Amino acid sequence: MAKLYFRYGAMNSGKSTGLLQAAFNYEERGQRVLLAKPDVDTKGDSDVVSRLGMTRSVDFLIPAGASARKLFTAQAHGDDPDALLQHVDTPPVACLLVDEAQFLEPEQVDDLFRIAVLDNVPVLAYGIRTDFRTRAFPGSLRLLEIAHTLEELKTICRCGRKAIFNTRRIGDHVVFDGNQVAIDGQDVWYESLCGACYLEVSGGRLGN
Repeated sequence: MAKLYFRYGAMNSGKSTGLLQAAFNYEERGQRVLLAKPDVDTKGDSDVVSRLGMTRSVDFLIPAGASARKLFTAQAHGDDPDALLQHVDTPPVACLLVDEAQFLEPEQVDDLFRIAVLDNVPVLAYGIRTDFRTRAFPGSLRLLEIAHTLEELKTICRCGRKAIFNTRRIGDHVVFDGNQVAIDGQDVWYESLCGACYLEVSGGRLGN
């Protein structure tokens, strides 16, 4: 039986880079992989974008309310007329790789589990655990509950300690109010901090 893996870490921990490396490793051995991500992640549009500058098109986007398993099945069997680029056209699918998995809905995470268990295709989901208020994303919480294997990807805080939290900034100001989802870009950016540095910039509070 295949497994559902959740590889998580703070911002800048190399999640997208790790996903692209995993895809390369499979394809180097002549195996076919599919890449997906939630369509709410507008950074890079339909691409997985690594902070090292690597990009690659996903095979399908997962909209809100959609069945991740049905989208996967359509791509795996080549019967989706709107399918994006298939990178290796040799069935069967050896692995499904999902970027920004924290943005998935809980039922979509359940679909990833079904793909692993019922379709016998390993699923590697990459994402962050918590938002800028230290609250779990619904998709991440469900992955922590049901994934067969949890793997932490580590990065460092500006002080040199292990970073575990993500602070949201607008310009030079740290903010603790706003929607849970705000994609890193021109107006909003994020900094990964350790627990001590997070408490320092937040005035000692966790969340709001």
